[in-house]
Amino acid sequence: MTLPMVVPARDLPARVRIHEVGARDGLQNEKSAVPTEIKAQFVRRLADAGLTTIEATSFVHPKWVPQLADAEQLFPLVSDLPVALPVLVPNERGLDRALSLGARRVAVFASATESFAKANLNRTVDEALAMFEPVVARARAEQVHVRGYLSMCFGDPWEGPVPIPQVVRVCKALLDMGCDELSLGDTIGVATPGHVLDLLTALNGRRIPTAALGVHFHDTYGQALANTLAALQHGVTTVDASAGGLGGCPYARSATGNLATEDLVWMLQGLGIDTGVDLGRLVATSVWMAEQLGRPSPSRTVRALSHQDSEAYEANEEH
Repeated sequence: MTLPMVVPARDLPARVRIHEVGARDGLQNEKSAVPTEIKAQFVRRLADAGLTTIEATSFVHPKWVPQLADAEQLFPLVSDLPVALPVLVPNERGLDRALSLGARRVAVFASATESFAKANLNRTVDEALAMFEPVVARARAEQVHVRGYLSMCFGDPWEGPVPIPQVVRVCKALLDMGCDELSLGDTIGVATPGHVLDLLTALNGRRIPTAALGVHFHDTYGQALANTLAALQHGVTTVDASAGGLGGCPYARSATGNLATEDLVWMLQGLGIDTGVDLGRLVATSVWMAEQLGRPSPSRTVRALSHQDSEAYEANEEH
């Protein structure tokens, strides 16, 4: 495959680290649980495609996320992989479970809005932050890398527009308590490029370095790639994406799928930005996962390339 043609743009990073969330954020939104063995194979295939950070699972209580109730069974099946395998931990009990299995990267998940904090964590924003403080402190004491997810950075289904200073305040609190990096979440996909740039600039204004920031866009209004490009232009080098475009948000009904990793890789390859990802292997993995789930992938790149592959196969068969 000689396309996309590589045409670099100025002032963009030479390399981007993709934080793959399909195995966690994607599969937690399935109506029924995917078998543990299939999840493990999914993670292994993603690693084989060249992804170096693959969010494996979540140690949330099974009552809240039953699709990931097999975290204890899954993690040992993939922990030998030579990649980073972050896991979500909601509290100290979740951290205990993760540490007991040898996890070296964990993530906590906060909200920029009171409404979503109540829906997702049954706490106020500040109560949630207080809950995370001992989790982050203990993780850091164990020399475990901590990521802080922040939802509703660009809009909230109940509250509407979210003031940028409100987002900055919670970001600063997460970093001050010891998070190594932050992921800025556009949970319902309403961000636009100017908004992205304004938030990143405001964060820098509070001495929050761009190097500590990742972006997590949903494609509800078709803006995920445009928003990603804006973030790259600002200097962001960590982008969350989900293989095949799996996922959404179980606590925000208006949230549709994550940015598809294949669509992101296609754009980055065209810009001459290194990701280390083999797009062909990644597409094959998402086609396989779509077959396991019994529906086609929403990723435009997966659909385009898998369709081309099937046409090429049929042409070869005819000859």
